[in-house]
Amino acid sequence: MRAHRTAFLLIATIALMSVAWTGAKAQKGFSRGSAMAARPNNPTPMRGGNPGGHVGRWHGGWYGPVVVVPSGGQYSDGGPPSARRRNAQGGSSGPSLANERRLVPDEVLVALVNAVTPAQITALQRRHRLTPVEQHTFQLAGTTLMRWRIPDRRSVATVVRALERDRAVASVQPNYLFTMQDDAKDDAKPAAPGGMPQYALGKLRLPQAHDLVKGDDVRVAVIDSGIDAASPELAGSVAETFDTLATPMKPHKHGTAIAGLIAAHGKLTGAAPDARILAVRAFDPDGDAAKGTTFNILKGLDWAAAHGARVINMSFAGPNDPELHRSLAAAHKKGIVLVAAAGNAGAKSPPLYPAADPDVIAVTATDADDKLFEQSNRGDYVAIAAPGADILVVNADGGYEALSGTSFSAAEVSGIVALMLQREPALSPDKARDILMATAKDLGPKGRDPLFGAGLADAYGAVMAETPAEKPPVASAAPPVERVSTGQR
Repeated sequence: MRAHRTAFLLIATIALMSVAWTGAKAQKGFSRGSAMAARPNNPTPMRGGNPGGHVGRWHGGWYGPVVVVPSGGQYSDGGPPSARRRNAQGGSSGPSLANERRLVPDEVLVALVNAVTPAQITALQRRHRLTPVEQHTFQLAGTTLMRWRIPDRRSVATVVRALERDRAVASVQPNYLFTMQDDAKDDAKPAAPGGMPQYALGKLRLPQAHDLVKGDDVRVAVIDSGIDAASPELAGSVAETFDTLATPMKPHKHGTAIAGLIAAHGKLTGAAPDARILAVRAFDPDGDAAKGTTFNILKGLDWAAAHGARVINMSFAGPNDPELHRSLAAAHKKGIVLVAAAGNAGAKSPPLYPAADPDVIAVTATDADDKLFEQSNRGDYVAIAAPGADILVVNADGGYEALSGTSFSAAEVSGIVALMLQREPALSPDKARDILMATAKDLGPKGRDPLFGAGLADAYGAVMAETPAEKPPVASAAPPVERVSTGQR
């Protein structure tokens, strides 16, 4: 018995000594990591934060374990430098690139670690056999991106993986491609405003809402293809324009249709006829379709935010894009309401972006019978529905046609948000989403569902949900108000 007790005491003593030694070692490692991260001669973080994680060198070794990200959050990670960068931004190049085809086939977008010199940048380009094309600082996310071309036949995935292992690189990803969400499979249906009424107006209760507000002077940015600002439907509606492309500007039917659904005031009536359009051309026509890249969309977002956009309409869809996510998060934080088309890839499609981004209101499409537009994406990210099948729109040539797609549904909801913002200028993006969903007409299964989200948008209900009359009188102590900074398309 005494021998058993002695053995037990010996084992317990060894265990306690092991725990104490492990804790001391962990504390020592933590202290050393913290001290190194705080050294004054560490590289200085970029203004606005380092995209994709701050990584630096100290006496020939990677210091950590603290990784700084644009939001100011910190992630503890003991992995190798490339892993820390990937973990800090949720995947520096986005999802697996093995089968990804929605990208420019010979380009990469690169953000560098702080304090990299021009000579080091040149050496990096030579080391990876890349050709510089363009460099731009994006104010929203505080990111400076290098757009580099792959001059040989190496795949984008191969180059991205190689750059991820390079110590000079903070983040790297493809220059992703996004497409308009209109029903390109169907032939356009020419139509006359008098022969084909705008059934969406009644479905969304827009006439009742227009008795109260029409979106007066609310700035709605449309990141799209070229908009025909000379169209009688948009006379005086386009406040400013911005072109991210080098090719000559030519009005395109998609951008013109989207702008018209928001602000038309001729033979057609937009959702917010008195709104002001910030026209951003980021999509280059390719026949009837148009495609846009990460780099140009980021330029458009930056410009729109700097020019007073309160709503940004994104009637396009594509892959999960880390750089785009960072800019959208910054725009949301700035108080800008973000609206996007849920996508027209059908029931089996994975989520499409930017609609599936958590800071974006994803809009799906319905028809005249409140049935789901067949090509619409499904998913938990869908927030709300609006008419998108056989929608009468103005074309870039001055004519009219009936088109389908979640592109058009998104434009209608962007217009409704403009009405809400005229009614309540201090409305935050999250509150706007909550009101839209709370006042929607339930469709499909009871409650929110992956097909219709919360249901069909109700412009009048949303405008009336939080009216000035409901605010406390001027004489009373009002609560603090959130401040807000200045055919498948």
